[in-house]
Amino acid sequence: MEMRDIMSKIAILTDSSCDIPQEMAEKYGIDIMSFHILLDDVDYVERESCTNTEFYDKMRAAKGVPSTAAITPIQFCEKYCQYVDEGYTDVIHVPINKSGSSTYNNALMAQGMLREERPEHHLKIHLLDPHTYSMVFGWYLCEMARKLKNGAEIVLGPYSLKQMKKSGRISAAAAVMGELMGIRPIITLIDGKTKVEAKVRGDDKVVPAMVELCKQRSEGVENFDYMIGHTNIPQTADLEKACRKAFGKPPLLVFELGGVVSANTGPDTVALVYTGRPRG
Repeated sequence: MEMRDIMSKIAILTDSSCDIPQEMAEKYGIDIMSFHILLDDVDYVERESCTNTEFYDKMRAAKGVPSTAAITPIQFCEKYCQYVDEGYTDVIHVPINKSGSSTYNNALMAQGMLREERPEHHLKIHLLDPHTYSMVFGWYLCEMARKLKNGAEIVLGPYSLKQMKKSGRISAAAAVMGELMGIRPIITLIDGKTKVEAKVRGDDKVVPAMVELCKQRSEGVENFDYMIGHTNIPQTADLEKACRKAFGKPPLLVFELGGVVSANTGPDTVALVYTGRPRG
């Protein structure tokens, strides 16, 4: 009797909120579905319509602020059908943070639609909620990890409060007063929830405050690593220099914040991503 092993064929699927650089996505074979972003009545498709830098410039020059549209169940079903037709056995699907978008629930709906479109399919869909955004989960996808490390968090230092006000990350009153007085909030994003950890006055105070918070949160962590996200502003170099001095090592990666993330933080933001102490 001839014995034959059935090999698994696994796809890794995410969306453009992951901020994985395209060359890394191609290197690791990660499929990235793009969000649509509406800005001043123009529909942009992230990673297709323009570069990140071009989008930052468009936000700075725009009259309004951008809004994003969730990826639809139909789009997900089409992608799942593609995997079935191409002989995949499994797909690890990690979409944008569930609490920040209906995209996750749309992926659930797509699974039901797939049963109608491909009744005999045997594709196993492993849908995971990353509870976060950007390279906080994108990095682990690149490492082919199947679950996020509990201590990962991201610290944002927005130099413009316009998008933060619109997205509800901070109140309108706080944003207006902050702009007038030069107040810059230091914001953490943990488990999909934002929190203003500190407020500093003046752009020059942002980087030291971010580094200090990171030092506090990561004290005693073995194999500490960090990454830096940015929107192509001069403070990026300042943050990297300060981190190298504080931590004695370079970042794993310096990456651009994509359209979906920067649509909420604004076009003038730096981010420090690191592994902190486990939370209870």
